[in-house]
Amino acid sequence: MKFILRILIAALTVGVTVNSASLTVERGSDLQAVINIARDGDTLLLAAKEFSARGTEFVEPLCGNCADPQTEVPASYGFILKGKSLNIIGLSRDSTRLITNAGYGFYFEDSPDSRISNLTITGGKRDPDGNATDAGIVVRRSRVTIEGVDIINNNHRIDSVVVGIGGIFGREQADLYVRDCSIINGGWDGIALYRGASAVVEDCLIKDGRGAGIGVTWDATCRAWRNEVTGFWKGIGAFGNSWVVARNNLVHNNLGWGIIATGRSYMDITNNVVHHNGNCGIAPWSTDCHGRIVNNVIAENGWRDQWVCPCVGVWNYGDWAKWDFSYNILFENVAGDYDGIWDQSGLKGNRSIDPMFVGEGDFHFKEGSPGIHGGDTLIFNADGSVSHIGLYGGPQAWK
Repeated sequence: MKFILRILIAALTVGVTVNSASLTVERGSDLQAVINIARDGDTLLLAAKEFSARGTEFVEPLCGNCADPQTEVPASYGFILKGKSLNIIGLSRDSTRLITNAGYGFYFEDSPDSRISNLTITGGKRDPDGNATDAGIVVRRSRVTIEGVDIINNNHRIDSVVVGIGGIFGREQADLYVRDCSIINGGWDGIALYRGASAVVEDCLIKDGRGAGIGVTWDATCRAWRNEVTGFWKGIGAFGNSWVVARNNLVHNNLGWGIIATGRSYMDITNNVVHHNGNCGIAPWSTDCHGRIVNNVIAENGWRDQWVCPCVGVWNYGDWAKWDFSYNILFENVAGDYDGIWDQSGLKGNRSIDPMFVGEGDFHFKEGSPGIHGGDTLIFNADGSVSHIGLYGGPQAWK
C-alpha cells in the first residue's frame, strides 16, 4: 500500500505523517531522513520552505565521462534516493527550495520509477575533482521524471577546475523524461547524457551556462523538442556514438556553434530556428557523423569574431554526402550561408531568403512568408497540411 508523507512546516520543525503515525524531524535539513524512511512508492509533499542538505562525500566506482570508465572519482551529494521509487512534489517552484551544498545536488541511483516536480534546486558546491559529473540532478541506473523544476544559480566554481555544475546529467542506464523545466545560470552543460543514458527533453528553458545547452555523448540517446537553448558555448550537440532527434528547438545567442554533430553520431535536425549564434549555425563536424537537416531557419549567425567555426549558416567539416539537407531557409549569416560546401540555394527546396519573422524575438511568420507550408512535403503539420518551416511546423510544433 502506498502512503503520502506530508511534510508540514511549523516555525522551525518539519512534521511528517507516515500511515497515521507522526514523526517530528528538526528543521528542513532533515528532509534526507524522511527520504530514508519512506517506503517504495510513497509520495512526499514538500511545503513552502528551504530544505538544506549537509553534503556527503563519497567515491564513485565508475567515471561518467572519462576515457576509461573504470576510474574512481571522489564526489559529493546533497540529497540521495537509492534503491526505491518516490514521488517528490513541492508546493511551488517559488516556495519549495532544495539547497544542495554539494556537487551532485539530488542524486538518484537504482531508483526504478521516481518523479520530482514543482520545486527549485539550487546552491550546489563544485567538487574539486574535474571528473565528477556535478549537476543539480544526477541520475544513474534509474528512471526519473523531472517536471516543473527550476535548477538555477548552481554557479559555484573552483579556479583549478575547468568545469562547473550542470543542470541535469544522465549517467549509466538513466532513463529520463524532462518537461517544463528551467535550467538557468549554471557552470557547465544544461543537460548532459553519458554512457547508456536516454532522455526525452521537451518544453524547457535552458539558459546561461558553459559547455553545451544539451550535450549527448558516448552511446546516449535524446529526443529534444520545443526547447529554448541560449547562452552556452554550443547549443545542442551530438558527440561520440550518440543518437539525437532535435526538433522545433529555438537555438539562439550561443557563443560558438548553434547545433553540432561530430564523432559517429546520428542527428535529425528538423524544424528548428537557429538564430544569431556567435559563429556558425549548424555544423557537421566529422566524416563519420550523419543524419538530416530539414525544415530549419538558419539566420543571422556569426556576430562575434571567428572562434570555433566560420561565421556562416552551415559549416561542413565532414562528409556532406551523409546528410540530407533540404527545405531550409538561410538568411543574412554574416560570412555567408555556407562554408565547406557549394551554395545549396535552389537545391532540394533550400532557399536563401528572408523568412519574414513577425518581429524581434517573435519567430512566427508574417503573412506571405516562404516558410508557411514551405517544408518537406513528407512532413506534416498537426492538421495534415504540408509542414511550415521552423518552430511552428511539423508534428512537434510549438503551440
